[in-house]
Amino acid sequence: MKLRNILSGVAVLFAAFSAQAATECNLELEANDMMKFNKDVLSVPASCSEVTIVLKHTGSLPATSMGHNVVISDTANVQAVGTEGMSAGIDNSYVKPGDARVYAFSKVIGGGETTTLTFSTEKLTAGGDYTFFCSFPGHWAIMKGKFEFK
Repeated sequence: MKLRNILSGVAVLFAAFSAQAATECNLELEANDMMKFNKDVLSVPASCSEVTIVLKHTGSLPATSMGHNVVISDTANVQAVGTEGMSAGIDNSYVKPGDARVYAFSKVIGGGETTTLTFSTEKLTAGGDYTFFCSFPGHWAIMKGKFEFK
C-alpha cells in the first residue's frame, strides 16, 4: 500500500513538472497596426527542445499593407535577413527561401488573424545572441526584441 502511494505521488509530481516545462516552452506574442510587438523579450529555458510561439495581430489592417510575422535569427543577421527578405515577397513571408540564417519564421498575418510557429531548438545555443523580429518590408528595423534561450 505504501509503495502504491509513493508511486502515485511520483507520477503526480512528474505530470506537474511536464506540464510546467511544456508551458515554459509556449509563448504568446501580439503585434498591432502601430508596428509594435507587445513584448521586448521572449525567453525560454534551454531545456525546451521545441518552442511554440502564438502570434496574434491585434490590429485591423490587412496582411498586404500591415502584415506581421515573427522570425528568429542571430542578432548579427537581422538587417541582412530583413533586407534580403523583401525580395522574397509575401508568398514566402518575406524570408528568402532556404535562408540558413533563419532558425524559424511564421507566415505573415493581417489584422484579427493568429498564427502558430513551432520550431526545434536543435540549432540554438544556450546563451546565444538571438533576436525575434517582423520581416515585413521595413518593419525589421523597429519591430524586434530579444529572444533568450537560457
